[in-house]
Amino acid sequence: MSFMSKFLVQGKDAGRFLNRLSTANVDGDCETITYTQWLNEQGKLQGDLTIVKMAQDKFMVVATDTMLRHTEMHMNQRIGEDEFVVVTDVSGQYAQINLQGPRSRELLAKITATDVSDEAFPFRMAKEIDIGFSRVLCNRITYVGELGYELFVPTEHALGVYDTVVKHGVDVDLKHAGLKALSSLRMEKGYRDYGHDMDNTDTLLQVGLSFTCDMEKEGGFIGKDHVLAEKRNVKENGGICSRLLQILVLDNPDVMMHHGEVVWRNGQRVGDVRAASYGFTLGGACGLAMINAGEPINKAFVSSGEWEVEVGGNRFPCKLSLAPMYDPKNLKIKSK
Repeated sequence: MSFMSKFLVQGKDAGRFLNRLSTANVDGDCETITYTQWLNEQGKLQGDLTIVKMAQDKFMVVATDTMLRHTEMHMNQRIGEDEFVVVTDVSGQYAQINLQGPRSRELLAKITATDVSDEAFPFRMAKEIDIGFSRVLCNRITYVGELGYELFVPTEHALGVYDTVVKHGVDVDLKHAGLKALSSLRMEKGYRDYGHDMDNTDTLLQVGLSFTCDMEKEGGFIGKDHVLAEKRNVKENGGICSRLLQILVLDNPDVMMHHGEVVWRNGQRVGDVRAASYGFTLGGACGLAMINAGEPINKAFVSSGEWEVEVGGNRFPCKLSLAPMYDPKNLKIKSK
């Protein structure tokens, strides 16, 4: 995953600056990873990323590869004249090797002297650890919905760390996996990808990510007034958005989706598939679809409809869900 966009944000005002940009509170305890969004001044999405607080004055911002320059520009344009903040693109300085799966902790414990037990290294912790002759930033986080770790390795040490992982991986049945596997797994979990299945025309509520908002943190965040206004409007109209990103899976296991397929409800066109893959755990093609209902999209609306996806000119029945279809309570991610 070395192509991911990575920035060091440093300086005495770095925490306050990133907190102003982020919907979540990213300036809490050190060695903590926070999933957050960035909005523009009109309340529309500008970024979907993770921020690691490495020290009081040092943070790592990790975004998708296609958003590298956009993320950099979004930060640089919003540094205040009175703020001491330095943004450095370090994407090429770190290789990224991800260990994901039920036995990832077992493998990691074989190659580091650091205690990686759940008590010492809980979900969303980031810590510098040793692997062989290298020092590696290890983040306990996942984009595939399993117990897992992301290793940020100095580029010149990448091959040595990789060889160590592969050597000891034999004992835990290590398998190599690429981006198509990641795409399949993240679809089953309903994980979003900014620039693919959501973009700057969407709001937090519409893509189901308003849970990242910390409305109580000091100083608020850019776009907060628009989020609050949308929440009030939604509340007045039944409490549920009428335009909402949904998870769906086809009933027929032999039909594939890619993206752009039309979604039908009771014979009416109501949306389109924004991203899709084959869900091997679910037993069928699955994806994220933006549904424009014209009425609140609640459980009754979903369960009472006859849902279909048009693939190759034919319509195929599907199921929709407001929650992830795979491990909705995140028990695997937080595995002890």
